[in-house]
Amino acid sequence: VQLQASGGGMVQAGGSLRLSCTISGRPYSSDVVAWFRQAPGKEREFVARIRWGSGVTYYSDSVKGRFTMSRDKGETTSYLQMSSLKPEDTAVYYCTIDPNNGGRYPYWGQGTQVTVSS
Repeated sequence: VQLQASGGGMVQAGGSLRLSCTISGRPYSSDVVAWFRQAPGKEREFVARIRWGSGVTYYSDSVKGRFTMSRDKGETTSYLQMSSLKPEDTAVYYCTIDPNNGGRYPYWGQGTQVTVSS
């Protein structure tokens, strides 16, 4: 299983970015694909997830209403549309898979840097 995250960059506060996560080897309909992020000096934190089969999404409180996660099942690509970005959104963003929605994330991509300036 391989995941490739892309789309990061530098943006001013209030701006938007769209991250992509291209996946090979999975996901299956029973899987969950998620985004996490890690800011300098902080622990990795959950951002959003999507149930691959149904498309049902769930967001952390810190991004709810500003970020939208989606997927293209045919292209096995997940997207994270980020709007109204804040400097505190600055982090490396990672995509990952929870196989069969089992509560574990054994597969990770390499991360993409998002920097939001004030």
